[in-house]
Amino acid sequence: MADDISFDGRTLAGVENDDGGEVGADTEFHFEQNGERIYASYSGGAIVDGHLVGTFDGDQWDVRYVQINEDGETATGHSVGVVERLDDGRLRVEDEWEWESKPGEGESVHEEVDR
Repeated sequence: MADDISFDGRTLAGVENDDGGEVGADTEFHFEQNGERIYASYSGGAIVDGHLVGTFDGDQWDVRYVQINEDGETATGHSVGVVERLDDGRLRVEDEWEWESKPGEGESVHEEVDR
């Protein structure tokens, strides 16, 4: 279908994030998708290296992530996000996340960028 959303080959960046989150506007996520499975490598801002893996059902993603920040700290977490296509065709994700390796949870927004 023409309206099917795919993350394959897309780059998203952080637009908003609650306190306690490490992803910001300088963090870029580079996605691949195979069926319902999605993968991303990400870095930038406070993140030196991060990897995300999960599923996407066409409306919502369910992902787990692992990352290392510029202070050398590793962290893992889980998030569920509602995915929508903006009027200009870019993707936007409104995400609810929670750390699994330390205390903390919040909400963030990611949007597709041309990079």
